[in-house]
Amino acid sequence: MNVIKKLAGSIREYKKATIITPIAVALEVVVECIIPLVMAKFIDELTNVVNAEPIDFVIDGVILLVLAVLGFAFGTISGRYCSIASCGFAKNLRSDLFLKVQTFSFANIDKFSTSSLVTRLTTDITNVQMAFMMIIRIAVRAPFMAIFSLVMAFSINWKMALVFTVIMPVLAFVLIMGIRIVHPLFEKVFHKYDRLNESVEENIKGIRVVKSYVREDYEINKFDTTAKEVKKDFLKAEKIIALAMPTMQFAMYTGIIVVSIVGAFLIVNTFQGIDGTGNYIWGELSVGGLSSIISYGMQSLMSMLMVAMTLIFITIAQTSSERIAEVLDEESTLKNPENPLMNVEDGSIEFKNVSFKYSKEAERLALSNVNLSIKAGETVGIIGGTGSAKSTLVQLIPRIYDVTEGEVLVGGKNVKEYDLATLRNQVAMVLQKNVLFSGTVRENLKWGDENATDEEIIKYAKLAQAHDFIIAHQDGYDRYIEQGGSNVSGGQKQRLCIARALLKKPKILILDDSTSAVDTKTDSLIRKAFKEEIPNTTKIIIAQRIASVEDADKIIVIDNGEIVDIGKHDELLKRNNIYQEVYYSQNKEGGAK
Repeated sequence: MNVIKKLAGSIREYKKATIITPIAVALEVVVECIIPLVMAKFIDELTNVVNAEPIDFVIDGVILLVLAVLGFAFGTISGRYCSIASCGFAKNLRSDLFLKVQTFSFANIDKFSTSSLVTRLTTDITNVQMAFMMIIRIAVRAPFMAIFSLVMAFSINWKMALVFTVIMPVLAFVLIMGIRIVHPLFEKVFHKYDRLNESVEENIKGIRVVKSYVREDYEINKFDTTAKEVKKDFLKAEKIIALAMPTMQFAMYTGIIVVSIVGAFLIVNTFQGIDGTGNYIWGELSVGGLSSIISYGMQSLMSMLMVAMTLIFITIAQTSSERIAEVLDEESTLKNPENPLMNVEDGSIEFKNVSFKYSKEAERLALSNVNLSIKAGETVGIIGGTGSAKSTLVQLIPRIYDVTEGEVLVGGKNVKEYDLATLRNQVAMVLQKNVLFSGTVRENLKWGDENATDEEIIKYAKLAQAHDFIIAHQDGYDRYIEQGGSNVSGGQKQRLCIARALLKKPKILILDDSTSAVDTKTDSLIRKAFKEEIPNTTKIIIAQRIASVEDADKIIVIDNGEIVDIGKHDELLKRNNIYQEVYYSQNKEGGAK
């Protein structure tokens, strides 16, 4: 019930269409249940054609025509509003889910995985939309039709109607057993869908690596294996569903045959002859009555088939609903305080006894007992081996993650006291994995400041050493960037991302190995521009090259999640083994100085 309540909140402005649909369906059912009764009367009049009045045929014909028109009208209304309600519901649900994901911290996203979130936003919502459509239309129509048809059949001949009441529990049993078997299979298959999407996502993102290592066959086999597993589970479920449907049809047509035989027997054996005026005197059942009972029987049993189809969709959607609700119920691990600070005083940073691990279940700390003080406007370099937690350290500054122990201060205040948007607007990060979005160069740069003027855009593009290659292209700042920046080089992508970060005019700028793809001359020009143009901005540069940080105010050496030394280039070169090893290996191998 909690899942239903959670998802129902996305109906919102489509409540009217959701209410109109079942009302129109109920009226359509009433009309359809009246038609066989009028037809029975019409058939009985045909058997007494000698004494029937022509006006009777006309009246019955007009009534049938009016009923047909009404049925068409109510059916059209229900179909139209059902489409509006289901499509609108899916749109709102997709929007709610996407907005929820936007509030997630990295820890929340790590919990679900990107591929799983994509599946929930696409396949799962489509399944729920289909089930919702079936519920407000078919799930209303089928019970109404079954009940009304049985009532009408009992009003004509209760003995004949009993045949259908015996069959319906059999069909219900088949349905329930089928659903109990199928539901666990669908739970398994959606987890495998996540893996399938993950395989596709990895392959497309890393297509250049795949081709350069000639690993297409490996990736194809990996995809095929997962696809076959999805097929295997779906096949099991479909076999059960395929078996249930003909079973129900067999029961339905068996019931119709039994009714036809028993009905014909009753008509023949209880027929009382023809009276003096030529009218037929029926016994327990007339020809028209048998016709209408068969129609009502077909309607009631077909309703059971529709119920079966609806329940199958609902069974599939049940798992999807639970997966969607799981995301909607997820609370971000990062929250604003009740009365957040809306202003960052300056770019000073302080780590006090900070320890951090990525999850409560993690056995080891990623960072351990970090104490660090950075003054506003300082340029700080960070050096360390792969996996030493350099990126982890800086991600605590804008609260991408929260510390496990201790506290991080920015502008003299604990980062947890700030409004998240305010803090992150003053801490610009250029991450290791630089991401550009489909759109023009100008549109990408305006992610830093959507109100930036062309003069500001050009100014910061020059600071990032991006202006020259931008204007070298015939479209300049209107050049279209493909998704992920696939049509620009790695170095160009990095410079565009730096320019985008600078446009935020932050108090703290963090470059996480974000000049690794540019040549040493360009790297030097970027650092020179930072020193001259943004002296009051605190600059933290994570780098693999000593040359990128050797002129920093201080350099932090990290190893295995601990700060092992802090000092200037010359000091560290004299006393720190890790720094010496990196420096001499780079110079020996031709690294820039």
